[in-house]
Amino acid sequence: MIRASALGSAPVPLSVLDLAPVGSGRTARQALGTTVELARLAERRGYHRLWVAEHHSMPGIASSSPAVVLAHLAAHTERIRLGSGGVMLPNHAPLVIAEQFGTLEALAPGRVDLGLGRAPGTDGATAAALRRQDRLAEGADEFPQQLSELTRFLDDDFPEGHPYGRIHAVPGPVQGRVPGGVQRADRPVVWLLGSSGFSARLAGLLGLPFSFAHHFSAAGTLPALELYRESFRPSAVLDRPYAKIGVQAFAADDAREARRQVLTGALAMLRLRTGRPGLIPSPEEAERYAFGPAEQEFVADWLRNVVFGTPDEVRAGLDALVGRTGVDELMITTNAHGPAARLRSYELIADAYGLPGGGPGPAAR
Repeated sequence: MIRASALGSAPVPLSVLDLAPVGSGRTARQALGTTVELARLAERRGYHRLWVAEHHSMPGIASSSPAVVLAHLAAHTERIRLGSGGVMLPNHAPLVIAEQFGTLEALAPGRVDLGLGRAPGTDGATAAALRRQDRLAEGADEFPQQLSELTRFLDDDFPEGHPYGRIHAVPGPVQGRVPGGVQRADRPVVWLLGSSGFSARLAGLLGLPFSFAHHFSAAGTLPALELYRESFRPSAVLDRPYAKIGVQAFAADDAREARRQVLTGALAMLRLRTGRPGLIPSPEEAERYAFGPAEQEFVADWLRNVVFGTPDEVRAGLDALVGRTGVDELMITTNAHGPAARLRSYELIADAYGLPGGGPGPAAR
């Protein structure tokens, strides 16, 4: 299901993007445990979907293998849609992705999204190690062809005479067509992700849902959404455009604490952008850090695109963002240090919009 109804007083459906951030003093196991708790919280509070993202060679992010994480989340949830935000298609053989997400569809039928990106999700050297070749730009340029191949594997409909015509992604539709087969024809919903106009235009031409990375490419949001809508052609998947954006948002009981928490993510991003990737620093470490003038400018620019503050302030900021962009859905991400503060933020945002399922939830481990 792509479209959903907004709940409570939210202007659009609300969803979650989680990177399984690993904070200073914590382990990847603890970070992934928090992702499970967040998925349960999101399901209980009426968030529409939860996606995890593919990143590599980043000590502060534990979501390098979305399919593995999603299989674990499927075993701990019942209703919420689960997906990738995204899988970086040039890093993988299309058949492998079709098999992985066909398996997920078998484990969690009717609630799997396959969000695809064409960026490497890492630096150039790591991307070369993933792809076993150095022609990184060529891999991105081949994205439309790779996407077509992946879709053919998901639908099991290569034309007669195609070199892959006798190859089938399993689990998949072929199991419903062989003698005795009872496999459902359902498959994961394909989304295109982007932080520029390339995927926006391609998603429009193919009639696919589109998700834009506003949380780290805010200047390109409106042009990309306009290009998507102008390019859109109705398809068997969608009769009209459906766009969502990722947004960094953090709510706390008071505005000072909210800023204290989001500063940890800003410092982590500063270190990443300057070639010093590491764990997410604690609030105390971020407060002690001596920012130079250029670093202060970077952090100020970064925080301008983060919606943070009290629950009422965050609600107002998210409402204004929907008003400016006209998006159909918001996907909220928080890249802060402490699991309790992150989980509390999602609860406060849900409370601010009157989403269902309020009340005490499990404590963060």
